[in-house]
Amino acid sequence: LVAGILVWLLYEGNLKTGYNWQWYRIPSFFGRFTGGNFIPGPLILGTMVTIKVSLAGMLLSSILGLATALARFSPFISLRCLALGYMELIRNTPLLVQIFFIYFVISPVLGISRFLSAVLALGLFEGAYASEIIRAGMVSVDKGQWEAAASIGLSRYRIFRHIILPQALAKMIPPLAGQTISLIKDSALVSTIALYDLTMEAQSIIAETYMVFELWITVAALYLGLTLSLSLITRRMEARASLDNS
Repeated sequence: LVAGILVWLLYEGNLKTGYNWQWYRIPSFFGRFTGGNFIPGPLILGTMVTIKVSLAGMLLSSILGLATALARFSPFISLRCLALGYMELIRNTPLLVQIFFIYFVISPVLGISRFLSAVLALGLFEGAYASEIIRAGMVSVDKGQWEAAASIGLSRYRIFRHIILPQALAKMIPPLAGQTISLIKDSALVSTIALYDLTMEAQSIIAETYMVFELWITVAALYLGLTLSLSLITRRMEARASLDNS
């Protein structure tokens, strides 16, 4: 039904605007075969950059999220304040502003590239949200588990590593998966610093061809393919984690 409504809207919009659809040109932007070799086009190259930025951002956000969540449980008030300050600062400012600040202010000082600036911005932004998800997962574990582990003399590290995290993992996977999908979609904003990801490549093609609707529909389909693939992977991980805990 939804697909039918979308097709009808596109058809009616075409009649009213007189837009000249040029879908036959879209395959050429994915790549071409020359001399038996495949030469990737701008859409493939942009998709690869998006995947690289997203994977690097996921890794950084996971590390920051776990470190921040553990710092929230620290007996040292300085660590708790630092973790809380980072989380509140990042969560209450727009990602676009953070990207600009890192690229135009921090990047020249540290001498880092556009790619690393984008990864740092995405990692910091998503890590703040991931930290709260991880902390909530840990808190959801029954308090008796903490007390029982402490009563047999386990260190704080071993309690987190062997008792709390394994039980909290199954509860953390669904929201973390949603946050990761959000990261992939948010990665489109890195095009604002001229990083040639999928969105930036599409904008460049549109500037040359004026194929606005064809390109944005294709880009939306590519992002949908990436996020759906990730959803399937996380569902399997969630099922496996639930099975292990049972």
